[in-house]
Amino acid sequence: MLVSWNVTKECNLRCAHCYRDAGERMPDELTTEEGKALLKDMALAGFRVVILSGGEPLLREDIYDLIACARENGLRPVLGTNGILIDPSVAKRLKEAGLARAGMSLDSVDPDLHDRFRGEKGAWEKIVQATRACREAGLEFQIHTTVTQWNWERVLDITGYSAELGALAHHVFFLVPTGRGKGIEDFALKADQYRTLLRAIVARQWDAEIELKPVCAPQFVPLARETGVAMRFSRGCLAGVSYCCVLPNGDLHPCPYLPLTLGNVRYEGFKRLWEEHTVFKDLRAAHYTGRCGKCAHRQSCGGCRARAWHSAGDYLGEDPACLYIRGSGALC
Repeated sequence: MLVSWNVTKECNLRCAHCYRDAGERMPDELTTEEGKALLKDMALAGFRVVILSGGEPLLREDIYDLIACARENGLRPVLGTNGILIDPSVAKRLKEAGLARAGMSLDSVDPDLHDRFRGEKGAWEKIVQATRACREAGLEFQIHTTVTQWNWERVLDITGYSAELGALAHHVFFLVPTGRGKGIEDFALKADQYRTLLRAIVARQWDAEIELKPVCAPQFVPLARETGVAMRFSRGCLAGVSYCCVLPNGDLHPCPYLPLTLGNVRYEGFKRLWEEHTVFKDLRAAHYTGRCGKCAHRQSCGGCRARAWHSAGDYLGEDPACLYIRGSGALC
């Protein structure tokens, strides 16, 4: 099981697709001591991996203490960062604190296109330098790419380049219109583009040099099984089943892209909410409606719960980006 904790809303970039609408720090973000108590509660709830993200987590001064605390409680801490603050000294400190892996953003093999998407000139080069710093420090890293209509045809080029940089994985995030992402919803992939790219990613699994995983595209699991591709992932959408997200102020969501507040860990406790909240129980029981409720793949895929929510305001509704026809299990 894995959990995301957005440790801060503060960020040094203003990316157009940001699901957290990051920029300024929230006035009521969890303190260091509250964060350490949260990490302990996550471990007691049975979680094994914690993703420390943001905003930009490296802007939080106590991030190294939080990483060390996660390790002390038996969690595997990983970092979700835009990467531009990672230099040799930062990479060394992250490694010494016990960070298992850093996930950094790279959206194009073309520096100008990446910089335009991230809103900062020179961001691409800083990412490349960050990967070198991680290699020198012996710190594992992976590359994250957000897919839109402007870069979807060259996503697999980024996979190859990620391998050249020394990354151990390339995770491809399909745009969900939440946060600032609502403002670029028109740039999300169309149905035919979604199908084409997802099939290409699954096909590339046969000879990919590194782990290649779609995110917010849960149909990849049944699709991979049907094509005989072996992978370690057994379920597509993990929201509420083996995954959830804590916001900087302690609010708890089923996933970072599904803005459904289920309580606050500061007042109600993470473990209690995770084990007892009705929404989590519904998601684990797979009480889906529409095509997802009838689909033969509802347990292995699950449909994107965030996309269902943004489409019709129903976290148990059907995923509008589904590859399958009317829940029959037959591919479009």
